[in-house]
Amino acid sequence: MAGTDSTQLDNLPDGGPVIILVQPQLGQNIGMVARAMLNNGLAELRLVAPRDGWPNPEAVAAASGADQVIENATVYETTAEAVADLQRVYATTARPRGMVGRVMTPRAAGREFIEVHKAGNRYGVLFGGERAGLHNDDVTLADTIIEAPLNPSFRSLNLAQAVLLVSYEWYQNRIEAPEERLEAGDSELAGKEELLNFLTRLEASLDEGGFFKSPGLRPVTVRNIRNMFQRAGLTSQEVRTLHGIAEALKRAGGKEE
Repeated sequence: MAGTDSTQLDNLPDGGPVIILVQPQLGQNIGMVARAMLNNGLAELRLVAPRDGWPNPEAVAAASGADQVIENATVYETTAEAVADLQRVYATTARPRGMVGRVMTPRAAGREFIEVHKAGNRYGVLFGGERAGLHNDDVTLADTIIEAPLNPSFRSLNLAQAVLLVSYEWYQNRIEAPEERLEAGDSELAGKEELLNFLTRLEASLDEGGFFKSPGLRPVTVRNIRNMFQRAGLTSQEVRTLHGIAEALKRAGGKEE
């Protein structure tokens, strides 16, 4: 099992929700929740009346390195005690409760969490046990319901999935991650000069080989070729590889002659 860096929790972003598991059953599920939490920068875990007691060695094994979340988890006898120091409480549920109340998606909740923290409020999210979820008495302690818009015919999530879904939405609003990037490995993106050197060489070879059939269309064709290579986002290593390909083709052409 992977170890946990002693500074792991110190480096987490602040302002995240407290995760509160109400009457969780299996230690493995608690461990997987801890893993999901740390994936998304959360560390404060509270347990209300865990069925198999606490601490639980099976939770540590399932945490896969999120040991400090498990080690720092606190246990309460009732849900009311677990939320007593919080100003805002959210409850996750997929079942209709027949109650009048505010309901929001995990995505909307993730955005609101940021504002709740900025206002100086402590807040947490309730998750029910694996078998039956939250009891109505637990839900009444919450200000807002979080309900994920999933397949109406099959909305069942396991405990760690539910925690991952909510904590992920908070974390995505907390960090600035590019929606797309080029993974270049150990090579940097090619500079314009080295790309231009290759293109100049390529165009000279195409001239020599008689590729440009019509002199009048040559400028348009050259622009199209350059645009193709510009869009590719080539790395320096890839440009060097293209130089090698061009050299090999030139040698092959000489042999044919």
